[in-house]
Amino acid sequence: MTDLTYLYAVARDRLPCPSGVAGAPVRTVTGAGLVAYVSSVPVERFGEEPLRRSLEDLDWLAETARAHHRVVDAVAAATTTAPVRLVTVYADDAQVAELLERRAASFADVLTQVTGRREWGVKAYTSPPGASGQPDSDAGTSGTSGTSGASGASGASGASGASGEKRGGGGRVCAGDGQTSRPGTAYLQRRRATLRGREQARRQALQRADHIHRALTALAAAGRRHRPQDPRLSGRTDVMLLNGAYLVDESRAEEFTTLAGRLGGDGVEIRLTGPWAPYSFTVMERS
Repeated sequence: MTDLTYLYAVARDRLPCPSGVAGAPVRTVTGAGLVAYVSSVPVERFGEEPLRRSLEDLDWLAETARAHHRVVDAVAAATTTAPVRLVTVYADDAQVAELLERRAASFADVLTQVTGRREWGVKAYTSPPGASGQPDSDAGTSGTSGTSGASGASGASGASGASGEKRGGGGRVCAGDGQTSRPGTAYLQRRRATLRGREQARRQALQRADHIHRALTALAAAGRRHRPQDPRLSGRTDVMLLNGAYLVDESRAEEFTTLAGRLGGDGVEIRLTGPWAPYSFTVMERS
């Protein structure tokens, strides 16, 4: 079977590169004054149907991603680079050359935008409700607190009734007093308070994430918010408030990292990564 052509990145300069996906050597394809970095990959693994199965193999996907980024980082370390999406595959080199000609203006705009800039990643985390060492109020009301409330309510009601009967000779407890002393009513009140507290905490967390993103974007040339990572991928159990990417002038990198550090605290942890090739600001959809 014939091989397919795997595309890593587009730049203006031709440079030596490390090996790519599956250990294949990396070569270049040129067109419209642009240079595409590519390698050959087997159709039996990268064809449309086999690729769907391959993407379900997390070990294979991780190995492929490492090889992809290794090539991109090598090019980006030496020249302005527009990385393309992971596992972007074309039928052959001629199709890649045609892409460069057809989308030359778009690639030129992207390369101009990222010249002299690098991407920084900023993730903001906070502890989930109930993780501060105090038990969640729901757990308390369904366990010990609920039992205590039931005992206290019934005891108080009984004592009041007995006392009233003794004092009043057959006196009756008011219906309103009975309602407020029922354990079910107390539980619902505590439940509502818990939900209100959680909603308030959620709104405050979103406002904090918005503030962090706005502050970083104001200093950066551009900023983007990605979806929060699945905890199974991040390896963390706390809540990710922000998963942001920022395109920063190289001359302002120190200023940016200092600002990111200052935006943490008060229960929010900031994790800064980079600088990277500008993946979040150069990916163009295939057409």
